[in-house]
Amino acid sequence: MDTRISKKTKYITSLSKLGKLTEKERENLEKVSEAFGFRATDYYLSLINWEDENDPIKKLIIPTVKELEKWGAKDPSYEKSYTVAPGLQHKYRETALFLIGPTCFGYCRFCFRKRLFMDDSNEILFDIKPAIEYIKSHKEIQNVLLTGGDPLTLSTGKLKHILFELAEIEHLLNIRIGTKAPAFYPFRITKDEELLDILDTINKRGKRIHIVAQFDHPREINNHSRKAVNKLIKSGCVMLTQMPLLKGINDNPETLSTLWNKSVNAGLSPYYLFQCRPTVGNKPFAVPVEDGYKIFEQAKMNCSGLSKRLKYVMSHATGKIEIAAMTEKHIIFKYHQAANPENIGKTMIFKRNSNAFWFDDYTELVDEYKIENPFV
Repeated sequence: MDTRISKKTKYITSLSKLGKLTEKERENLEKVSEAFGFRATDYYLSLINWEDENDPIKKLIIPTVKELEKWGAKDPSYEKSYTVAPGLQHKYRETALFLIGPTCFGYCRFCFRKRLFMDDSNEILFDIKPAIEYIKSHKEIQNVLLTGGDPLTLSTGKLKHILFELAEIEHLLNIRIGTKAPAFYPFRITKDEELLDILDTINKRGKRIHIVAQFDHPREINNHSRKAVNKLIKSGCVMLTQMPLLKGINDNPETLSTLWNKSVNAGLSPYYLFQCRPTVGNKPFAVPVEDGYKIFEQAKMNCSGLSKRLKYVMSHATGKIEIAAMTEKHIIFKYHQAANPENIGKTMIFKRNSNAFWFDDYTELVDEYKIENPFV
């Protein structure tokens, strides 16, 4: 493993710059990068053990030809249907979502929103004024989620403008920032005192900022990422972590429990474990729902209550569906959140299907209750 680390951001966007790949490997992967893009920081690439062909960090960031297998959709959760203005989604009554990150520090190979980087997307929020006015006029909105892409790829000045505009809205209580910067490039945080001062100021004003940091494998949590998390905590931010279940990366109980326990020790509360969204190119990372539930429950056995507060969910078109329980013959789902507020908390029982990768793969309800899905 290369331990030399640059604290000045250096992006690698061409496979030809990866000297650890053979010429044949680069040729085979060029079609993948042409379809889905490739981007990484030199710091994150330094975490790869290139001598291990199954290295999980390598699988997270380096393309594989298996991504070209036809499977999934560009927008399987139908996010565009909840878009009320460019870059602004309002799917859940209490929450608005701003797509403000035009890019990421690195392109996760399993990215759920890779459509934003594949096409000339018009989904990114560039003009903040209409979005702010929308929040002001919808007093049911209690929190705003800043995501993308990664919001921390924006300049500190742009982030300051957005955060201070949101902080002036009286009925808004919380601001969430979804980011993988602590894993991909922790120096974005540790070397920017202005950013930390901004976060501290807003938290002291009473608008609590929650940082949802994505860590997908235990090796991403090291001294550098811990330092970034510690600085965010000192600025008054509430620190959470979430991750998808990924085949060949974290789809075993030992890896997951280690990830959650290390997260808690680092100051991060595990939030969600996501079922891999059936996005185009994601077949090599997808784990069947029922296998995932077994792994999830086994992983929790090696954790204290601090590490197993998270829920195993799917971000479905109709809502955030929790994989709640499973018996010998049935699987039980529950709406943790829903686009239709009347569905929140409702339970659905299906006959098991070992080949199911998504909620829509279940068709045989065994109760009388049926959720109307307008997208299928």
